[in-house]
Amino acid sequence: MEPQTPTSRRVLVAKPRGYCAGVDRAVVAVEKALEQYGAPIYVRKQIVHNTHVVKTLEARGAIFVEETEEVPEGEIVVFSAHGVSPAVHEEARQRGLRTVDATCPLVTKVHNEAKRFAAQDYDILLIGHEGHEEVEGTSGEAPDHIQLVDGLDSVDKVQVKDPDKLVWLSQTTLSVDETTETVARLKERFPTLIDPPSDDICYATQNRQVAVKEIAAEAQLVIVVGSENSSNSKRLVEVAKDHGAEAAYLVDNAGFIQDEWLEGVTTVGVTSGASVPEELVDEVLARLAGHGFDDVREVESVPENVRFALPHELRKDLRVS
Repeated sequence: MEPQTPTSRRVLVAKPRGYCAGVDRAVVAVEKALEQYGAPIYVRKQIVHNTHVVKTLEARGAIFVEETEEVPEGEIVVFSAHGVSPAVHEEARQRGLRTVDATCPLVTKVHNEAKRFAAQDYDILLIGHEGHEEVEGTSGEAPDHIQLVDGLDSVDKVQVKDPDKLVWLSQTTLSVDETTETVARLKERFPTLIDPPSDDICYATQNRQVAVKEIAAEAQLVIVVGSENSSNSKRLVEVAKDHGAEAAYLVDNAGFIQDEWLEGVTTVGVTSGASVPEELVDEVLARLAGHGFDDVREVESVPENVRFALPHELRKDLRVS
């Protein structure tokens, strides 16, 4: 990067950032359902973990509910990108709901791995955060075989039937470094623990963490745009702090930025979580420009061009399904 002058104020914008393919697919699924069938369209849980996205879809006629029992019989319900358990699918079927499954294909991959290992009578150590919707959905695929490992502090509590039939899987939105450390600790206890056939942490989570490491090395302050309930956004704050940034904050939008954060700062890094629309990043850049940070440079670390097809339910007529 070019050297900065002592008085310059610059912004380093991480690339890739923002929407991943799974989030884009889920949001478009709700939009397409609204276009094809009209409002209201019900959505179980937040379609993605971003306040702005949810409010925007609500304004168009989406109704967000916590459970399928809140959806009137016969209506259309969209399942969020985080996935649901078989029990939720069955409840929807019994109540005659027409469903659109917007589960991210990478989450579905983890579900399929869980089912396959459970069928072979493996104990499955699922590394993830207790209460997260993705963890609940994956656990529901094989509740008698899955044990949650919520960080390093949980490793010593793990009990297994047969250490020679033991595999680990993970939530897709975790810190890569933290997960690596947790797996290493698990393997100290269980040397025969096997790895999943492919990496469970999704490409977008990994790419955004690589990108924020690059800007954090040069930024005094890193601003991560994302909602408080977004696991991958919160991990970006942690990664930024661990890789050079003197301070890092999570903001839902530009209005959350505090002026005192910018005092004495000459380089600000900006990135966003995988469920954040680009317009929110633009608003942050405009806010920073108002404080003299008008030298904006995009720092690309990893090319990204993944796309997912829409849920198959939107390629047929739900009215006759």
